[in-house]
Amino acid sequence: MRPTAWCAALTVALATLTVPATAAPSVDWSACEPEPGDTPEEIALLPGSECATVTVPIDWKHPAAGTFELAIARRKAQQQRVGVLVFGPGGPGDSGVDRIRTGMSRFSQQVEDRFDVVSFDPRGVARSNAVRCSAALVARQPSPILKSQRDFDDTIAHNRELAADCRKNTGPVYDHLDMLQTVRDVDAIRAALGESRISFHGSSYGTLLGQQYAERYPQRVRAVVLESVFDHGPATTGEFLDEQAWAGQDSFDEFVKWCTTATTCALHGQDVHALWDRLIARADRGDLPDPQRPAYPISPFQLSFVTFRTFYGPDWTRLADLLAKLDQSPPPTAVPPVPSGLTSYPLAPFCRDFSLPVRDYREYAGHLRRLARDNQDLSYPAQLMAVTTCVGLPKAPNPQREPSAYRLRTPALLVNGLHDPATGYNWARSVARQFGRDGVLLTYRGWGHGSYTTSPCVEQAVDRYLVTLALPARGSACPSIPPS
Repeated sequence: MRPTAWCAALTVALATLTVPATAAPSVDWSACEPEPGDTPEEIALLPGSECATVTVPIDWKHPAAGTFELAIARRKAQQQRVGVLVFGPGGPGDSGVDRIRTGMSRFSQQVEDRFDVVSFDPRGVARSNAVRCSAALVARQPSPILKSQRDFDDTIAHNRELAADCRKNTGPVYDHLDMLQTVRDVDAIRAALGESRISFHGSSYGTLLGQQYAERYPQRVRAVVLESVFDHGPATTGEFLDEQAWAGQDSFDEFVKWCTTATTCALHGQDVHALWDRLIARADRGDLPDPQRPAYPISPFQLSFVTFRTFYGPDWTRLADLLAKLDQSPPPTAVPPVPSGLTSYPLAPFCRDFSLPVRDYREYAGHLRRLARDNQDLSYPAQLMAVTTCVGLPKAPNPQREPSAYRLRTPALLVNGLHDPATGYNWARSVARQFGRDGVLLTYRGWGHGSYTTSPCVEQAVDRYLVTLALPARGSACPSIPPS
């Protein structure tokens, strides 16, 4: 190879591997402006927020192939600045820019005082080249409760048709939505801010970003908080489904215990399991109304998903009221209309980060039978849709990692509730084992998805760690806060 060609090739290779450890700040900040859809209450929260973009490659492996603008936002420290805290949004599909613009109640006053709090819309989300797909195709997504090989084949055909449509309407970013690309985006944000190190707080799916960023760039991490910990370790499709179903059923069991003792529960004194069976049977027949749109039916999976989401708070009172009302509801009377135009599709990144293969309907039916046998009520976990959404698509570029030790420069703080419906406590324990001496797990002995905004004890421990780097003692736990 000629010297000039060799130099050119080396330049491209280095560009794919490195972002400067330090550089002068290069972000052009301006006040975040009101956007279409903002409510008056949200507009009132905008002052103090700053918005900008950072230019990043569409594909970090081939940076010369094109770029796009990654949306970021921040609020500057108010006093005694410690540094930059990057918040990793969950989902997939959550907007970090919205968190900064109108959702700062997520953070304590101490964090707002001491840190420039920065977040971003991950690639494919909201203002960062959002994934856009045919609304009609998304609405026709098959139920994950497959009942035949034909259902299985139709699901594969739909997934491929939807992927082609999303790629056409989104552009080349659609093929590069995996977390390894997002890790590089975060490091580009760090460099653009002129910071040699950042602190990081990730929530739910955002904890996967925190894990992989700290693994790749341990020298650029000052502190890492992983709240409601996502485990990238379940090796098989069956393990993934079993662990997710266990967490959802555990939360349902806790709801039933509450209903048994709380006279404020609308189902107090009733057999909640029997009532649930009646509702699932009605949904399966197509004569249970959607609580949000009573004229239209709700499927067994949709009913399970609506129930699962009430455990995030948790909001047991609302769930009991909802189930009691549905039990007395008349049948639906209409078929939902087919939507038109384009819509966002937040599930797309998941198929890049997890490999959950299913060979055929026979194997899938085995998963459904096992889930029904082992989980009395929530035998259709929400993450069942994640499996059927990805079946038949290309292999994930960022599949599950073999459980192995992380090697960090500063120990991480992991926080998880005992009864988290989405990221079960077993996941947090698994990731804590992977961190070993480089991580401490703080247990919240309560319920819900996330605990920093629920438990003053958790908030104090997290804030103390972020500001001083002092970790709680191993085995520490925070008492539960009874749901209101």
